[in-house]
Amino acid sequence: MDSSDSIAKIALVTGAGRGIGRATAIALAGAGYTVVLAGRRRAALDEVAATIAAAGGRARAVPTDVGDAAAVDALFAEIAATHGRLDLLFNNAGMGTGSVPIDELTVEQWNAVVAVNLTGAFLCTRAAFALMKRQSPRGGRIINNGSISAHVPRPNTVPYTMTKHAITGLTRSIALDGRAYDIVCGQIDIGNAATEMTEPMARGIVQPNGSMMVEPRMDVEIVARAVVHMASLPLEANILFMTVMASAMPFVGRG
Repeated sequence: MDSSDSIAKIALVTGAGRGIGRATAIALAGAGYTVVLAGRRRAALDEVAATIAAAGGRARAVPTDVGDAAAVDALFAEIAATHGRLDLLFNNAGMGTGSVPIDELTVEQWNAVVAVNLTGAFLCTRAAFALMKRQSPRGGRIINNGSISAHVPRPNTVPYTMTKHAITGLTRSIALDGRAYDIVCGQIDIGNAATEMTEPMARGIVQPNGSMMVEPRMDVEIVARAVVHMASLPLEANILFMTVMASAMPFVGRG
């Protein structure tokens, strides 16, 4: 955080109830942010808020479906009314379908992934951009959770891969469009953080040649610390893209 700014910093983390979102919300609170926790499951958000409070931090749970425009509008109206500003948005909420060949993929599966991974990031970014433009002091930071899949796909993951490639376009666009308003945007591309979502990797996951392989994973706290580092920069500096990954996972030369 910029120590020259005495105003309390407000962060919003989507998908904050588990995994990367949970770890990052706790880390941001430890770095002095008041954290707004968004996600679909109130019980999970309340547990994260209680964990933060027990450590002396500040957080509040606001159950939100980020793919629902009205729900996102309500979330940001509450942030504006309660805190008056937003300094950091971590667009983290995401989902996949697992390994499904494209010819077996249903439209419902496609729509569900797009709603969370892409539409949700757009809706939250749109609302954050508007708030950051008008608040005083003006500006803020948006960090998008990309993925190694923003670079290369896993087998049979068309919706997830497409949405993560699209997140890179969102990152570049906001990094450009935010210049006039002191709004910066960066992306963290994460590979094999140890969360519920990556549990199959510890048991063995399909590779491009059809074989199954146990893949190494890394502690999710490493990701949380990386996001806090990105957030800690003053607004005149930006990490546009960061890749943080389990060192021995298939990526360099993947496929």
